[in-house]
Amino acid sequence: MANRQSELETLKADLEARLSRYQAHQRREAGALEKDFEEQASQTQNDEVVDSLEAETQDELRQIHHALERLARGAGEECEKCGGQIDPRRLQVLPYTTVCVDCAAE
Repeated sequence: MANRQSELETLKADLEARLSRYQAHQRREAGALEKDFEEQASQTQNDEVVDSLEAETQDELRQIHHALERLARGAGEECEKCGGQIDPRRLQVLPYTTVCVDCAAE
């Protein structure tokens, strides 16, 4: 369990750093849009991609926070849908999962 918690904390820190970079990009901390219209169009298109990446990162962070809360309560390896044990191999691949493979397939 301590190893999984450490994994989740590391993943959380990485995602928070990534989220910070996405938000800096959206705030144009590197500078305003280029004056060239074609370059502006390219930058605006990049903004849409960054928006999508930011949303995915925030979703993954929510899942990690939820998994950490469950670990703290001692329920981190128990499926929150059926109450059975989550296969350790699944937790190794998806350390922030809170459901067993059978419940995830439903």
